[in-house]
Amino acid sequence: MAGRFAPRPRTSALPAPRTSGGTGGGTGGSGVTAKTRVWVPPGDAFDLGLVLGPLRRGPADPTFRTPPDGSAIRATRTPAGPGTLRVRPGDGAVHAEAWGPGADWLLERLPEMLGASDDPAAFVPRHRLLAASRHRRPGLRLCRTGLVLESLIPSILEQKVTTIEAYRAWRLLVRKYGEPAPGPYGESPDGRRDSPMYVMPDPRTWAMIPSWEWHRANVDSKRSDTIVRAARVARRLEEAVDMTPELAAARLELIPGIGPWTSAETLQRSNGAPDAVTVGDLHLPGIVGYALAGRPDTDDAGMLELLEPYAGQRHRAVRLILLSGRTPPRRAPRMPVGRIAHL
Repeated sequence: MAGRFAPRPRTSALPAPRTSGGTGGGTGGSGVTAKTRVWVPPGDAFDLGLVLGPLRRGPADPTFRTPPDGSAIRATRTPAGPGTLRVRPGDGAVHAEAWGPGADWLLERLPEMLGASDDPAAFVPRHRLLAASRHRRPGLRLCRTGLVLESLIPSILEQKVTTIEAYRAWRLLVRKYGEPAPGPYGESPDGRRDSPMYVMPDPRTWAMIPSWEWHRANVDSKRSDTIVRAARVARRLEEAVDMTPELAAARLELIPGIGPWTSAETLQRSNGAPDAVTVGDLHLPGIVGYALAGRPDTDDAGMLELLEPYAGQRHRAVRLILLSGRTPPRRAPRMPVGRIAHL
């Protein structure tokens, strides 16, 4: 269930960047000038944690941080270069600060990333559970990052392994081959437990990672080869953000090793696709079947049948089911974590 639930608050956080108080920007603890923007979300309800939660890959994701003050910090690689974005809600608006070469790109696309192009009103609940879940979580919007590789690579790492393994691999590879995030969060302040944030490697670096480093990160050759193939055609894959979800999925699935599960997990984040339902998941069909029909043994076909009334909004329906917390009781122990490096 990687990346699908709202992140839990951290017990400690880096200090908020110091700003000059003007609208033109401020400086963080490292002395780097921050560019700022204020955006007012449409409607009354907006939940920043629900919107950006799927972008976080585990509690120690080096590219994402959620301090206790309700803000979210994201380090990413944009077409203009690396950038760090900090967003926080307040006074009915979202206040954003950005650092690095990608700062302008991030601020320009801030509304889209926070779900401005999403239409929650298009969803009509036909089950009591979904109606109750939407009532309790009215601030849910589907984000749209506009960045394919950023969501594709961690989704490949999550193929057919536990989330613990996938999160660890992502963390180790990004910290070793990425670069420090621009701005104050790319440094580790003295006396604090928080480690520096990192921007994920560029496509060429992903393609050049040696085989033994993939093994040390517990990534088998099937997944690493898929990432390398995707990195070599990264420019063509990034074009998928301007395609319809169907054409975008077809573009991604041209890469051997990328199937419907991986393409759906990617497009849910990069394109904000409201109908990109994840098929081929080990747990999701049972969760949907149990929540909507009391059948924990539901398969993919049964899940799609139950979600048919929500055609066009099936991903949103699944998000609301997961947020409801109604899951079948566990019937078996967790899958053990393998260690490829020990082979």
